Amino acid sequence: MKNEIHPNYHEITVVMTDGTEYTTRSTYGQPGAKLRLEIDPKTHAAWTGVHRVSNTSGQMAKFNKRFGNLGKVAGGE
Repeated sequence: MKNEIHPNYHEITVVMTDGTEYTTRSTYGQPGAKLRLEIDPKTHAAWTGVHRVSNTSGQMAKFNKRFGNLGKVAGGE
């Protein structure tokens, strides 16, 4: 490896959304820095299985309003 082209790899503290902390190694910040997460596996829907209900009919209407005439030929059937 070439010298002095790689970032500094050091220990940081990761703070989860519920306040729990763990130490890991990263190139983030300076040694001893704290990385505070806004979303983590304890709160994100991809891991918890809790998803928001979306208004799919409204989304389809919006799509059709914008792109409904895209495939039609002018003056055709």
